[in-house]
Amino acid sequence: MNFEIDKLFNKSELIPAIVQESGTGEVLMLAYMNKESLEITLKEGRTCFFSRSRQKLWRKGETSGHIQIVKSIKADCDFDTLLIEVEQTGPACHTGSHSCFFNDVM
Repeated sequence: MNFEIDKLFNKSELIPAIVQESGTGEVLMLAYMNKESLEITLKEGRTCFFSRSRQKLWRKGETSGHIQIVKSIKADCDFDTLLIEVEQTGPACHTGSHSCFFNDVM
């Protein structure tokens, strides 16, 4: 595959990444990536993101041990959002929930 990563960062230095569980399709979380975190993710096969609050890279599971093994990465039609399919080990959410999406709004 010869995909040009720079194409994803034409509009912004950060790109939203929707993380979905492989097999079930459940949306686990939303995080942001910069070019460096995406390159690390592609190289290591595990998710790495950019923390907007801490202004630094973080590998999913570096403190909890609950890693995400990447199965596929797709860009949307505008090349400004990623969909990352993963095999999740343990909960995805820092609260201990399997998914970060558990608060009913409607």
